Amino acid sequence: MASKVSCLYILTVVCWASALWYLSITRPTSSYTGHRQISSISIARKNVSFGNIRTRPINPHSFDFLINEPNKCEKSIPFLVILISTTHKEFDARQAIRETWGDENNFKGIKIATLFLLGKNTDPVLNQMVEQESQIFHDIIVEDFIDSYHNLTLKTLMGMRWVATFCSKAKYVMKTDSDIFVNMDNLIYKLLKPNTKPRRRYFTGYVINGGPIRDVRSKWYMPRDLYPDSNYPPFCSGTGYIFSADVAELIYKTSLHTRLLHLEDVYVGLCLRKLGIHPFQNSGFNHWKMAYSLCRYRRVITVHQITPEEMHRIWNDMSSKKHLRC
Repeated sequence: MASKVSCLYILTVVCWASALWYLSITRPTSSYTGHRQISSISIARKNVSFGNIRTRPINPHSFDFLINEPNKCEKSIPFLVILISTTHKEFDARQAIRETWGDENNFKGIKIATLFLLGKNTDPVLNQMVEQESQIFHDIIVEDFIDSYHNLTLKTLMGMRWVATFCSKAKYVMKTDSDIFVNMDNLIYKLLKPNTKPRRRYFTGYVINGGPIRDVRSKWYMPRDLYPDSNYPPFCSGTGYIFSADVAELIYKTSLHTRLLHLEDVYVGLCLRKLGIHPFQNSGFNHWKMAYSLCRYRRVITVHQITPEEMHRIWNDMSSKKHLRC
């Protein structure tokens, strides 16, 4: 009898150990806060179903919307959706954009949808303030990942997911930042041209060809264990790029099976390479600060590092049509 009990005990221990081991390698990660956590979820897992091997998502993006605008595109299909990456404390920047180039009513007959992208702040007061702001303007979407520099990729993927889910019939999408001035006339009429047939699998901006920076002191530091290659694929500066709306779903779905990187513009470039989509260079997109000159600004699409006060000044000058005399 004793030997039977011993055998049963050993068998039970083995079964529990096997179950725990299985759970430990199959349980998905539910949140990310930095590139070290991102790299920890990068192991691909497989399961067998009906004889076919299927790869499970390594980045399931299993975040809930804390604030959403699911009906933004319900009444009419936008020609352009503008996704603006921002942080909780940048209310002045958001308001300046609402009152200038991001105003959805700037162009009669051309539907524009403007949305600000945020994660969840660690300060509940800031979260509450953003929620109140959302109730007034209805142009904010938030998912429940921590809002941080290292989670900018998640913020961009949230925007891609939103377009694919709630606004898939839009013609074009722009992703930009809250310190960017956008010359909407050049963007709408010279680049996108509403009276022409919308493009597909289209992606353009300021294209960068470069490689990872290994200096740990750099803002753009990339560790070798996260990205061992010596070159990045061509990618567009995250300060501003344009793509056809069909690309949003393609990038989002590709991201589910692509190891996350904290540099969001580089990561989007990796997804584009997997999709076989080549970003087009457009010199109208500027990713550095440009000294103000009305005649110079009239020739570009984006300008970087613009304060809310400068945004109003540029917009007022543009609206006065002074630049037409250049």
